[in-house]
Amino acid sequence: MKIRYKKRHQNVSLIFGLIWLVLFFIFRFTKEEDNWTDYGWLVISCMYLSVYFYQLRYKYLTIEKGIIKVNYPLGKKISLMEIKGIKKFAGDYILKTDKRKLTIHTKIIDLKSLADLTSELNKLGVEWS
Repeated sequence: MKIRYKKRHQNVSLIFGLIWLVLFFIFRFTKEEDNWTDYGWLVISCMYLSVYFYQLRYKYLTIEKGIIKVNYPLGKKISLMEIKGIKKFAGDYILKTDKRKLTIHTKIIDLKSLADLTSELNKLGVEWS
């Protein structure tokens, strides 16, 4: 099961990426003298656009084969069987095991996917606090 980002969260990265790209072209073609710092606009644009496409492809969370994984480049993963408790704090879910914690930011999750995630976590039969 894949837990998706909100469309608004993804679109913010796309919009910022396009804005920085437009600024790059404006500064690149309106100045008479070329400066190496002008390429910083292009680098920032590429970073925002790569975040957008990464989020579009990999989604926020993946629950497969008894493992919940946050899909960041160095994202955390926890086995569902190891979860001892779930704490709801400031709208976020904090999954606790004996050794680690995994925080799920629910404000950036699509509402339908959030309902799926909540039902999946309820199936675990662990204590919510």
